[in-house]
Amino acid sequence: MSTFSPEIEVAIARTRADVAALHDELIRWGLVIWTGGNVSGRVPGADLFVIKPSGVSYDDLAPENMIVCDLDGAVIPGTPGSENSPSSDTAAHAYVYRNMPEVGGVVHTHSTYAVAWAARAEPIPCVITAMADEFGGEIPVGPFAIIGDDSIGRGIVETLTGHRSRAVLMRNHGPFTIGRNAKDAVKAAVMVEDVARTVHIARQGGELIPIPQSAIDSLFDRYQNVYGQAPEGALAAASTASGDPL
Repeated sequence: MSTFSPEIEVAIARTRADVAALHDELIRWGLVIWTGGNVSGRVPGADLFVIKPSGVSYDDLAPENMIVCDLDGAVIPGTPGSENSPSSDTAAHAYVYRNMPEVGGVVHTHSTYAVAWAARAEPIPCVITAMADEFGGEIPVGPFAIIGDDSIGRGIVETLTGHRSRAVLMRNHGPFTIGRNAKDAVKAAVMVEDVARTVHIARQGGELIPIPQSAIDSLFDRYQNVYGQAPEGALAAASTASGDPL
């Protein structure tokens, strides 16, 4: 039976509730089908994260069957939900949390337009202001990797470290997004599908018109640091001015 301090137990309970509820957003925005996709959230103040069980219908997801894991991806025995198998992407999420301490949430979907770009191994170019605002440049492509170990996680970290984008298109697979917390990562997942669709449609009508890099930088800075009620800044503080990897 696991034993945590009362403060950590409260943090786990809140993260369970948040992560369970945020899976509804994946359905709401049409980002997943059947039992595919997943949301995870880091537990504040602990080397733990919460992720959904594998193969469970979205209708049946609830705080009590969310699974608590350590940062190696091992299920914490004796915790609610520990009798279930965690998502098949758990090792990838764990690798991200171990290697990107600024990340508080990870999301994976099979959203149609983003997967189509991933199938072509083609970055989504930054040709609309919404992309400059949210991602600070193009959405990059990560390497091909097989599910089952931390290979996907390594690809995510290698691609996004020092990059302004909070989304990566894993080649022949689909989008993974990161955020300051689980809700922020879900927002990035919604936005990456939106821009993937828009840019795809735009390209069917003719040549895409690039945005000057100086304008991308200005838009990104305003959106991340000025726009909204409580701007918190970009996730990757070490990103370069161009949004390209360091």
